Amino acid sequence: MKRVLFAAVLIIAISSPAFAQKKESDRVANAGRVMKEIMDIPDDIPQSVIDKADCVVVLPSVLKFAIGIGGSYGRGVMTCRNGEEFQGHWGAPTMMALEGGSFGLQLGGQATDFVLLLMSPRSARSILDSKVKLGGDASAAAGPVGRNASAETDVTMRAEILSYSRARGLFAGISLAGSTLRPDNDANKSLYGKDVSAKDIVFASAVPAPPSAKLLLRVLNKHSPVNKSKNP
Repeated sequence: MKRVLFAAVLIIAISSPAFAQKKESDRVANAGRVMKEIMDIPDDIPQSVIDKADCVVVLPSVLKFAIGIGGSYGRGVMTCRNGEEFQGHWGAPTMMALEGGSFGLQLGGQATDFVLLLMSPRSARSILDSKVKLGGDASAAAGPVGRNASAETDVTMRAEILSYSRARGLFAGISLAGSTLRPDNDANKSLYGKDVSAKDIVFASAVPAPPSAKLLLRVLNKHSPVNKSKNP
């Protein structure tokens, strides 16, 4: 009987709005820690690349699972530079979901952190509107690594989305082609306490950034305060 009561109390607790909000807040805070750690390593995302990104997606601890040929599943956040043309400071995050087939998690199946850079307004607007297949609806490529790497390579100039991974201390560009990225508006509701769409968060500044996003925004505004995509 005690076990039944304990299970009932646990179910009620984890289904409460307060629990859901804390879970999403923790996810945002974790994304900030991941971004800080990546930007602090010697061979991180090239400055010339992140300076031309309109939005950044951080997906902490993406898990690989085996169903048929395998697959992957992750939840994280996307933050964009403010304004219709993405020229302002980095703004309030919107929650995102990554899903799809197996895309190269070959390091023993452990959780992997992913960072995606959205390099064009079209890719950003498409993802804010609906689910986007990487490599299909939006061109995607493994991002270059190293402070001296250039954003002016054929790959980076053609790709709308550049992707990176970190696992077991290794940081590298990785292709996520075949997976899908979409707004997670249920998670937005949990985080902000009301129904709010990804588009309204980014373009209408419908909600202020939560306290849990402080580290993420501070890191990005420190390392790339100005969008240089239109000012090479």
